[in-house]
Order: sequence, then structure tokens, then C-alpha cells
Amino acid sequence: MWGYTLISELELDASGAYVATPELLSRIVSELQCGLPLSDRPYREVANRLSISEKQLMNLLRGMLRDGSIRRIGVVPNHYALGYTHNLMTVWDVDDLHAERLGQKVGELCFVSHCYLRPRANAWPYNLFAMVHGKTQTEVDIQKQQICELLGDTCTDYSSLRSTKILKKTGLRI
Repeated sequence: MWGYTLISELELDASGAYVATPELLSRIVSELQCGLPLSDRPYREVANRLSISEKQLMNLLRGMLRDGSIRRIGVVPNHYALGYTHNLMTVWDVDDLHAERLGQKVGELCFVSHCYLRPRANAWPYNLFAMVHGKTQTEVDIQKQQICELLGDTCTDYSSLRSTKILKKTGLRI
């Protein structure tokens, strides 16, 4: 039944409106977790595979975003294919009183793809982590220097961890 939801996958809510069953929501997640199809109408293709309309899929996705079932739908570019072959996880020992505020500023830098606050561990004094990507070693060195200047005297030490090999490049699969 191309384009129509099976009634067995819909339930009535308190207002009498149809809502998706947990099974349909699980199928939606399974369909989307490996990415959208590369086409002019990717959501229509997914909806067709689920035997629901594109409009129903979009409404269900909005609801799932609202209730937190899914956090976001976004593009994940392959930075290696785009020429960003120099990757550096920078780690910083930032004064805890300023770490959250400064971590937010570091995370807003256009060249930072990931930024985290982590608890310090034994001989590991670093609490702020920021991943940077560049096309040259010089580019990532300049980026590291920009972060250093932004953190100023709230940072007492820093180091860098270089990517040497990709072991896994996928998110959680359910």
C-alpha cells in the first residue's frame, strides 16, 4: 500500500488523533540511522519504504524531535574527502570556574567540530577537549594558537592528540 500507513501501526491518542505505534517509530529510526538516500526527495523515498505518506513522516519526525526521541537530523560531511586531512584533538587544562563559558566560546569557533568538557582523571589534567581540522599542518597549528589566545591565562597547560587511523566512522546503530 504505497504511501499509506497501515492502521495496525497507528493508535488513537486522548484527543482521538492517530499517532504512530512504538513499532513504527522504531522502523523510522532504523530507516534513518544510516542516513537519508541521495535523491531529490529523500523523505518521500523513506516514507514509501515505511508505507506512509511523506507528510506523515515529516509530522512524526517533528514530534520525535520535540519529545527527544531523536536529537537532530543533520549533514555529516566526510572531511577527508573535502581535503581536511590534518586532524587534531586539542586538550586544555582550563580553570574550572571558567571552563564552561570558555568551552562554549571554543565550540563556536568555525574550525572546531567537537568540543567537550570532561572530568580530569588522575595524571590527566585536561578538562576541555576541542577537535580541529585543517588542510595543512600549518592551518591546524594556527587554529591551536587561536584557541590558546582565546583561553588566555585561564589555561595552565595544553597538548594535542593527532589522528593516525580511522577505526570507526559511524554513530550508534539500533
